[in-house]
Amino acid sequence: MAALINVPSKAKRGDIIEIRTLTSHIMETGFRHTADGKLVPRDIITSFACRYNGTEIFRADLFPAIAANPYLSFFTVAKDSGKFEFEWIGDNGYSTTASASITVE
Repeated sequence: MAALINVPSKAKRGDIIEIRTLTSHIMETGFRHTADGKLVPRDIITSFACRYNGTEIFRADLFPAIAANPYLSFFTVAKDSGKFEFEWIGDNGYSTTASASITVE
């Protein structure tokens, strides 16, 4: 599944920056039935984590009520140049990662 990440490429030390993520996923709740009455199995992203230079700065647990293609937005302080690493984990062995770099002046 694809992920779109929006992290500023540059920031001044101490700036508060916004990080936005959007990932493509069906987020099937497990409560819906097919036309012939069979239950559609649950298939959701269950957790998201973001690390900044190896330190976790944001984590979210996701549940069946989250819409398809989950969008997350959060803020952090730009301290050092480095790398943001993003990880989504879900049902049925789902796991995907992405990364983005920032230069702090």
